[in-house]
This record gives sequence, C-alpha cells and structure tokens, in this order.
Amino acid sequence: MKKLFSILIIVTLAFVVSSCAEKVYHASDFGIVPDTGKDMTKAVARAIETIKEECGGRPATLLFEGGEYDFYPDSANVREYYISNHDQDNPKLVAVVLEGVKNLKLKGISKGESLRRAEFLMNGRMLPVAMVGCENCTLDFIGIDTRVPQITQVEVLENDAENGFITYRIAPYVNYKIADGNLVVYGSNWEFTPRWGIAFDGKTRHLVYRTSDIGVGTQNVEEIEPRVIRAPWKDARLVPGTVVAMRPYVRPTPGILVSECKNTTILSSVVYYAEGMGLLAQGSENITLDGFQVALRGENDSRYFTTQADATHFSGCKGVIRSVNGLYEGMMDDAINVHGTYLRVIKKLDDNTLIGRYMHPQAYGYYWGGSGDAVQFVRSDVMEIVGDNKVVSIEPYDKEQFSGCKEFKIVFEKPVPADADNGKYGIENLEWTPEVYFAGNTIRNNRARGTLFSTPKRTVVDNNLFDHTSGAAILLCGDCNGWFETGACRDVIITNNRFVNSLTNMFQFTDGIISIYPVIPNLKEQTKYFHGGDGKGVVIENNMFETFDAPLVYAKSLDGLKFCNNKIVTNNDFEPFHWNRHRFLFDKVKNVVIENNDFQGGFDEADDVKYRF
Repeated sequence: MKKLFSILIIVTLAFVVSSCAEKVYHASDFGIVPDTGKDMTKAVARAIETIKEECGGRPATLLFEGGEYDFYPDSANVREYYISNHDQDNPKLVAVVLEGVKNLKLKGISKGESLRRAEFLMNGRMLPVAMVGCENCTLDFIGIDTRVPQITQVEVLENDAENGFITYRIAPYVNYKIADGNLVVYGSNWEFTPRWGIAFDGKTRHLVYRTSDIGVGTQNVEEIEPRVIRAPWKDARLVPGTVVAMRPYVRPTPGILVSECKNTTILSSVVYYAEGMGLLAQGSENITLDGFQVALRGENDSRYFTTQADATHFSGCKGVIRSVNGLYEGMMDDAINVHGTYLRVIKKLDDNTLIGRYMHPQAYGYYWGGSGDAVQFVRSDVMEIVGDNKVVSIEPYDKEQFSGCKEFKIVFEKPVPADADNGKYGIENLEWTPEVYFAGNTIRNNRARGTLFSTPKRTVVDNNLFDHTSGAAILLCGDCNGWFETGACRDVIITNNRFVNSLTNMFQFTDGIISIYPVIPNLKEQTKYFHGGDGKGVVIENNMFETFDAPLVYAKSLDGLKFCNNKIVTNNDFEPFHWNRHRFLFDKVKNVVIENNDFQGGFDEADDVKYRF
C-alpha cells in the first residue's frame, strides 16, 4: 500500500512539474526567419495565437534568432488604442500584438559571436509592440527600429549667415522630394514638410549650446545636387558640421505599449527609434526595465537621434517601477516621466456625484480608475489638496464604452467639495501611483530634461550619470492647468549621481539642474505646500555636480529639502548664461538644510541662496 501511495505521489509531482514547466517555441518553426526582408506580421500573429491556445497561460518562450525581421503596414494588426501622451488618431497599425497573454516571453537569441538582437523593423508608420491586458510577460534581447524614420537628419555644409542661406546634405536613409519649393519627406504611409529641429554638435553629439528648438530651412529651397539643398535659413549658430534633426510634433505611437498589464519585464532590449515614446506604460502594475535602452547603434551610428518624445513614460501606473542599468540618449524629451492624470471637474450632479473630464488632447480614452480607488481633490489655481474620498462607481459619460471616452460620471463615498463645479478642481487617483527606483542609468545628449517624477510614493534616483541633458536633469512637477499630470512628491531621494553640464539650453522647467516646479498660477494665495511634508520631502545627498553655470536647485512650494555632502565643481566648457544667478532659488520653501557640501571656489549663503516668497 505504501509503495502504491509513493508511486501516486511521484506521478502527481511529475504531472505538476510538467504542467508548470516552460514550453519553448522557435520562431523559425512558424516561418519567422530573419534577414529576408519579407513581411513577418501574420506569421508572428499565428505563432502567438498558437502559443495561447496550446499553453493556456502556462509559461512559454518564443525564441527569435538574432537578425532583422520586417513588418509592413499593409498586413498590420488593426487596433483602436488610446495611448496616454500620444496623438489619439485611430486605428493604429500594430506589428506585434500581445493581448490577454499570460506568462509569455519573447526572446532574441544570438548565434555565434555576433551578439545580434532580434530586431523588429517597421516599414512605415506603425506601433511595433503592443502588450495589452497581459500578465507576467517579458521582452528579452529585442530591438525595435524603423527603416525610414520620420525625423529627417541633415548636415550643415555651408552657412552664409550674412545673406541668410544654409546649404545642407540630407542623410541617405531619407526619402524626399521638392514640391512647390518645399522639402517634402515621406515614407510608405506618411508625408510632411518638417518645420522644427534640434541641432547636435557633429563631433560630440551634444545639443548645440543655446539653440533649443529651432526653425528649419525647408521652404523655398533649391536642390543644387542630389541630396544637397540650399535654403533660406538664417542661424549663425549652425556652423558647418552641425547635424540637425528636423522633425514634426506629431507622436502617433510609442515603440512599445504596455497597457493594463501586470508584472511586465523588459530585459536587454533597445528602441533605436520610435515616432513617439520609446516605451509608454499606462494603467499597469509592476514594471521592471533592466538593461533597457533607447539608444543609438554605437559610437559610429550615422544617426544622432532616437525617439520623437520621452524614452520611457509611465502614466497612471502602480506597484513598483524599477528602471536599472539603462542607456537613454538622443531622444527629444525625458529619459523617464512618471505621473498620473488629473480629471477636471466640469459638473456637479449632486453632493456625491461629479462629471470629471480628461483635458489634454493627447490624454484621454484610456483607463483612469475604478470603484474602491482612493482619490483626492486639488484646487488648480493654488494646487492645494482640499479633501480625500473614495470612488463608489465610475462610468463613461460622453460615450457608451470606456475606450475613447473623455468624461466620466463618478459617484463618491463622501460628499464632494461644495463648490466643486466652479471649474477650479481636479481629481487625482491615489490608487494608481507607483514607487520608483531609477538607478545605474546613463542619460545623455537629449532634448528638454533628464528625468521627471510626479508620484507621492517613494522615489529613489541613485547612481545615474546625467551627461549633457540639455535642460534640467531632474524635474519634480505637478500640473492641473496645462499638462494635467499629477502629482505631489512626498519622499524623493537623489543620491550618488553625477551631473555633467546640464542647462546648456532653455526649455520648460529649466530653472535649475534639479528643478522642483509645480505649476501654480496663484502661488501668493497658496496656504499649504504642494511637494514634501510629513517630515520627508526631497533629499539630495552625495552627488557630484560638474557645471559651467550657477543654478543647482530651484524649488517651489516645497516643505522639506536637504542638500548635503555633495561636491560641486565649476568648469569653463561653456559660457554662463542662465538668468538664475543663485545656486539655490526658492519660492515658498521651508525646512531647508544645506550643509557639508564641497563647493569649488567656496559658498556664500548670502549670495548663493535666495528666498523670494
């Protein structure tokens, strides 16, 4: 009897182990072969559907041999996706779709010593990878790029500044034509004339000092030889050898979309180009990026740019966002932006019921929250919290379904503010706010800012290199007036980082290398503090600042700041120009400690610290 019982246990354990064992699939078994130039869209869709059917959510890996896999718009998966901080034009054309998938890993594998990722290459305007409603899914050693990027790169050959003409050479990858005197660039399913650009130093790849966003010479042009254009364009800063990334301001899709997912992991993967963010995550819980990059193809890459917007962007997420060992360069916005979205109260139906609306044209239609979520109200003119509450129920108000809606009817557990319908209130969802750990990353040669955090949960920024981030290196924001991005930061630790020559250009919120800048239209009437409080606030400790200019920290409406044990080294790499001539400039800030820092050239508190409110 004991022997029979032992056999039953062994058989049962074997069944359990086999049922939980990861099943491995090879993409080549589905006809998915690299370096052919053939369209792999339908074959990849078949492979994913087969795995879903056969594994039923049990662990599985789909292996892609290293090399290039092409995807084309004509056979794309057509989806209606509303994506935070992107253009809400639908439908989207999607290359790789993971919807409702559990425990699946897409993994690139190298052959021999080549160390080639499995690279997904778009042949037109497409969303490369969409992960929607997934759980425990992973991308590992995957690359994402576009054959013909929408950013047009040119090199300045001659600059006749006196007469207002520049001659430039168009990069080989660009498709272009001259129509009615305009430079028109195009791909298989897009076409436009660039109007704006970013200038890079041809040797260092840094953004050109004091250029910011520039107008570009693309009208009334003359082609003087193939790919060489002479254009009316007066800008003496663009010396021969300067590389200009001409771009539109549209951002239709990110490189990777993570929407309403749980436990997502991205390992050793690269987005070389995307027409929006590199990665956009929304309404998702627990995201790990380890060795993720938005980067060039090495030091000899002919391109100087990567993404049209942020490298990574997290909207309305919760749990833990962990981003470590990454490289973010050449993008047209931040390396990381973490925030929620304020709904503006537009109507009060009764004491417990409001209509809330998404306000920004690039922020609507996606998941905002559900019943049981903790929320708080904020007065947008002074950015003061005026009461907490809980959602009893939420339903779409301007559409029959949640997808694509801008307005919600929300019933709350407790009465709402009596004057909530005066157009001055926002609603912040506190349930969908994450902890953030951002460590061991390099951010360099990008437009606008290095990092942006707007979450009340603990945020740790540790051991990163901020190298010529152009604008501010770190921004803590909060805005219920323009971007409508929440929220107040309560516990931020900035430690062991190295900051090299930030603030070479002026963009929004570039008032210090570290800028704590909530948007508060009526600061003088604010009676509370937006950031900090509870004895915590912002700690800046054991960092190295290498700078050519004065500003280190700007802060507004902050309770609690420690700037301790930092080293500040002044260089002559650029001429100082910033309007802020104080090391520390504070507007309505209290509980400040500045001590035990090493300032090259000394520190004079009377001159270096300025309180304006």
